[in-house]
Amino acid sequence: MTYIQIIILSAVLIYFSLNLLSFFLNLKNLNAEIPEGFEDYFDKEKYKNSQNYILKNSKLEIIHSFLNLVVFIVFWFSGGFGYLDNLLTSIFSWEILRGVIYIALLLLAKFIINLPFSLYSTFVIEEKFGFNQTSPKLYAFDKIKMIIITLVIGLPIIGIILGFFQYTGNFAWILCWAGVTVLILSMQIIVPLWIMPLFNKFTPLEDGELKQKVMDYSRKNNFPIENIFIMDSSKRSKKSNAFFSGFGKSKRLVLFDTIIKKHSPQEIVSIVAHETGHYKKKHILTATFLGIIQTGVMFYLLSFFISFEDLFNAFYVEQVSVYAGLVFFGFLYSPVDLFLGVIMLRFSRKNEYEADRFAVESTGNKDVLANTLKKLSADNYSNLSPHPLNVFLNYSHPHVADRVKRIYSI
Repeated sequence: MTYIQIIILSAVLIYFSLNLLSFFLNLKNLNAEIPEGFEDYFDKEKYKNSQNYILKNSKLEIIHSFLNLVVFIVFWFSGGFGYLDNLLTSIFSWEILRGVIYIALLLLAKFIINLPFSLYSTFVIEEKFGFNQTSPKLYAFDKIKMIIITLVIGLPIIGIILGFFQYTGNFAWILCWAGVTVLILSMQIIVPLWIMPLFNKFTPLEDGELKQKVMDYSRKNNFPIENIFIMDSSKRSKKSNAFFSGFGKSKRLVLFDTIIKKHSPQEIVSIVAHETGHYKKKHILTATFLGIIQTGVMFYLLSFFISFEDLFNAFYVEQVSVYAGLVFFGFLYSPVDLFLGVIMLRFSRKNEYEADRFAVESTGNKDVLANTLKKLSADNYSNLSPHPLNVFLNYSHPHVADRVKRIYSI
């Protein structure tokens, strides 16, 4: 084996092993007894169902991860990357077109591998535990829409990146970084206004007690919210949530219709207060800025390795090309991505604590936020006792029991 193969294979196996260990520790950490303070939200039957729900999802994720690992290793060491490259080279002479098709086929293969697990999760596990509301027709339309969006937006962007690296020399990484930065900022407007409405209906919140309480809170905290919408999330799932999206005048508060059915206006205001905390503490801007910096570092490193011959030899590809270099660099970058990912998750969890503190201080009520989080955890079958390693590797939010404990310590 070459040293590049050893680095990449080691990184992939370490990542898989860590996640496998965290899953097993997580399952071992499941508590048969309802945690103190959650007795009013879980009866014995509901809590048992939540534990089984976590167990079945974890087992599915383990099988899914193992299959992805096996397929990747077999495809890699059987020369699959090289075979596909030779096949497309014999058909398409224009390298950028060949590169877009090369990457599209790899993405299609990943989509096909993931599809059975997505179907099983939606129509078996989510159905069994009473969450799924998605019809097969809606599910199919969602997937078709995602494929169309990828074809219309994703593949042209890949083509532009390939063109920059092929024709602009040493300035390629800077141009790519600038272009992706513009895209990241633009998507903050494009996604809520044009892409999300392709999947859900957004209805302005009607005048009434809830809207009045939300508006009163926002004015009191000098955070005017002009756009409040209800999203018809119940057509896919019974789970509840709420979020802000967009910047400036495109900023909108979105409430799942399920959350309105299950929570009182005061509880929804506590959720809005938490989301407001993210904006007030500039978490959204900071995360966007860090993401842009991370993208710049990635493109800078990519500029050194995109034509690195040893990298192509490691994947049994004879001809050096920009598109294959882009794909292979992604695998070589995986140890850095794992390290940065863990840091970003820790940063995200810290932000959640800060948003909770803002919500408590701005509403002056610890109990409402804590009880709302408990109710959400019961409605969504959240894991109340995840293992610390699983939290460290995978959680963007602190687990709910820890959040409640922190809230009462404020």
